[in-house]
Amino acid sequence: MSTRILSSSTKGASPEAAPTGAGTRPAATENSASSQGSGDPAAPPEGKLPRHSVGRAIGIAVFAAAIVSAILLAFSWPTVTAEPKDLPIAAIGDEKQIDQVVDNAPEGMLDLKDADSRADAVDMIKHRDVYGALVLGDEPEILVSSAASPAVDQQLRAMAAQMQQQIDKQAISGMQDGLEKLQGALKAASQAPGAGQPGQPGAEQDSSAAGAGQDASATEVPQIKVTDVVPLSDDDSTGAGLAIAGLPLTIGGIIGGVLTSMLVHSRRMRAVAVVVYGAVGGLALTLILQSWFGILQGNFGLNVLAAGLAVASTAALINGFVSLMGPGGIAIGAILTMFIGNPISSLQQPKEFLVGSWGDIGQFFVPGAAGTLLRDLSYFPDAAMATQWWVLIGWFVLGIALILIGHVLAHRKTRAAAH
Repeated sequence: MSTRILSSSTKGASPEAAPTGAGTRPAATENSASSQGSGDPAAPPEGKLPRHSVGRAIGIAVFAAAIVSAILLAFSWPTVTAEPKDLPIAAIGDEKQIDQVVDNAPEGMLDLKDADSRADAVDMIKHRDVYGALVLGDEPEILVSSAASPAVDQQLRAMAAQMQQQIDKQAISGMQDGLEKLQGALKAASQAPGAGQPGQPGAEQDSSAAGAGQDASATEVPQIKVTDVVPLSDDDSTGAGLAIAGLPLTIGGIIGGVLTSMLVHSRRMRAVAVVVYGAVGGLALTLILQSWFGILQGNFGLNVLAAGLAVASTAALINGFVSLMGPGGIAIGAILTMFIGNPISSLQQPKEFLVGSWGDIGQFFVPGAAGTLLRDLSYFPDAAMATQWWVLIGWFVLGIALILIGHVLAHRKTRAAAH
């Protein structure tokens, strides 16, 4: 009897008394729900951000504004501070004529180089020793080279126009003096006794006055001739295409470096990818810039090699930094090429225009060396190009070396972790 009572009491027991099982889950759910609705201090109220989020948002906004300002400063500073100065120009003529030209030119604009003859000056232009030449004498001429720098070409043409105005002014002044002398001679001759009768003194004065009039009217005003020794191609007559050709090389190198570093996981294979990218990218860019647009001139194969080495150098550098320090290395490579090297590359203006020695420094970065090399290959095959070639090779070798160093260091860490 007692056994039956115990059994029935067990059957009628409430589910809440069960220590474990399904009956405990609703309670936990309720507790969770109640904690969410009871204003738990651990969770922020709905629709209200934590206090630190406001400061974080302001900090990020200020940081972003600082980056934008730095980018604007990097790209605008070289242009805003540029001024015509220290331009190497050949000069042919006597010292007095040369001094007169220098005195009339803007202060510090010209850095005159002696030339023995016009042919010598032309040779100096073709070797890129000077931007132009002043040929002074009875037949003045100014030699320019729009392919070397459209900006300098404009400066020299403006100088030629100014010199012509001075010559015209002097000629007009001389003609006026001659006319005044003529009028005075004619007046004196008309007042002399026996004027106009042959053999009389007045007749001789009439003859001399007529001769003076003929000399004044026969005076020829020299005209300054401007000759473009190395002109730009008809497809890029303003030089704008050649000036911006360095930008796709820089951006192309960065894009290639980012993609190969993020999508190719093996460090050794990244080096292979960089070499292949340089070959294919150089060919593609040259086909567009030379065969299609006609911006590049000269030997097609050398242009392919120069363009390929330019994009491969930047890509190798980015991959090298990524191999050493991870994805953060992309920023270092991009800053070195885009925000430091590109603004001081002197692609749109002569390097002499930049403040201090920044123009010369820019030639040792990838954008400056690549832009100068492509310009020389296109228009100045006689110029010295060894420095530009070695600069690009040096950056490329540095990038490949960093990739291999990163591979060796990672391999050592893996072996150390395994042991």
